[in-house]
Amino acid sequence: MNGLVGRIRGLWRKDEPRGISAKETRARRFLLDMLPKNSIGAEIGVHLGDFSAHIIDVVAPAELHLIDPWEHLTSPTYRAAWYGGRVKRGQQEMDERHAGVCARFAEEIEAGRVKVHRGYSTDVLEQFPDGYLDWVYIDGNHFYEFVRKDLELSFRKTKVGGLITGDDYAAGGAWKGGVKRAVDEFPANRPVELLELRNRQFVFRRRA
Repeated sequence: MNGLVGRIRGLWRKDEPRGISAKETRARRFLLDMLPKNSIGAEIGVHLGDFSAHIIDVVAPAELHLIDPWEHLTSPTYRAAWYGGRVKRGQQEMDERHAGVCARFAEEIEAGRVKVHRGYSTDVLEQFPDGYLDWVYIDGNHFYEFVRKDLELSFRKTKVGGLITGDDYAAGGAWKGGVKRAVDEFPANRPVELLELRNRQFVFRRRA
């Protein structure tokens, strides 16, 4: 336990840059407080595992499924992405990130509380039974068609009363407002309730 606390505290040190800043983490804290304790959840888009660590610290999930392909995309379309143009050493760096996440949560993986799935969210989510998850946090590919698919699959895989949440609800930008468009369209013809739209975070509850 002390090792985990030490890692969590380390995320806040300004001399240890991570994928998610302390400011971004504070902006997401309200969302973490909404996730049920001892729950079964999934995070789509893991990167270095910074937010995953905060989920473990605050939510203490019974099962946390971390989903990310850790694949370097070389298309100019992804020049602004952490898995595209911001990668300095190509696929080798992505492999190292995956290995780093596995090492970071080795204790939790050994205990069965964390499961790392290296693959596309569309493929990995399909492996879960419908209604299996208590919540999903979506922070993967931000282009519209990918967010739309993540939302659709998350709805199926989340139980009634569960939460479908995610990051980067905003207009414009490198992703052409893809998250915002998909989220705005999501409630149409679906039994979901929008609970929160704050700090670029969105939270839906599945009603039926």
